Amino acid sequence: MGNFHPTIRHHHDFDAERDCKKLYKACKGLGTDEKAIIEILANRSSDQRQEVKHKYKTMYGKDLDSVLKSELSGNFEKTALALLDRPCEYDARELRKAMKGAGTNESLLIQILCTRANQQIRAIKEAYKRLHGRDLEADVQSDTSGYFRKILISLLQANRDEGLDINEDLAGQDAKRLYEAGEARWGTDESDFNVVLATRNYMQLRATFKAYEILHGKQLEDVIKSETSGNLKKAYLTIVQCAKDCQGYFAKKLYKAMKGAGTDEAALIRILVTRAEIDLETIKERYQQLYKKSLTDAIKSDTSGDFCRILLALLH
Repeated sequence: MGNFHPTIRHHHDFDAERDCKKLYKACKGLGTDEKAIIEILANRSSDQRQEVKHKYKTMYGKDLDSVLKSELSGNFEKTALALLDRPCEYDARELRKAMKGAGTNESLLIQILCTRANQQIRAIKEAYKRLHGRDLEADVQSDTSGYFRKILISLLQANRDEGLDINEDLAGQDAKRLYEAGEARWGTDESDFNVVLATRNYMQLRATFKAYEILHGKQLEDVIKSETSGNLKKAYLTIVQCAKDCQGYFAKKLYKAMKGAGTDEAALIRILVTRAEIDLETIKERYQQLYKKSLTDAIKSDTSGDFCRILLALLH
């Protein structure tokens, strides 16, 4: 998928015991040393943070999560706790939140399930079972319906081809298939869309979109917009955007989270925490290209205090 870069890598001079001592000191006595907490959590890889978590419990007989819960608050606390989870655990908790209780937060399901790679989806399913004692697919099945349910269930199979090969003949066939399933007749036949969008590799999908445009003089996105609606439309568009420019997709989501009056802090936390070790550096570059403003400045002007500081630390 081209070159993309994380902002967080393995910390070279890593010493779990030293980190634990610093964290213990930061939470002991009066007042909390937030700076020390940020310095450690935002500058270690996910694996290193797991090590710190285990070490902390061994050294002090306490869960680091509960210690931080009692010391911190608000969005800063949410970010710190998100960083203590493995990315798959964090995604699993978010998905559970999206489906628990009355009403379903479909856009959260879309944001996670339509953008993760096979291995991530498998890890999320496992974490979901481990954390909640429930089956993710069964929950999605009972919380969604129609073609929207079908595309999510297809994605949950984690069967996308993840190679980089492009088969031009297949791209032409798929483009024809999508045309016949969509515009060419009333009442779109979404099963063809599902097969193509949920199983082809991203490079292949790009070739298909190009072939579609050449054959039918239209962008597939425009067709999806006019032929589908609601959550199904959002899911299809998310997959198309991710195949075309995944980092651009997340840059746009970040922009949207900060646009207008209120800020969607949950979205900022979700994207920065889950992309830091994948492609956050590239998302920053795309943000700059798209909005002629640095993501750092945008976050500075939209958040404040320790929450702002921990997000900025994740960006560098």
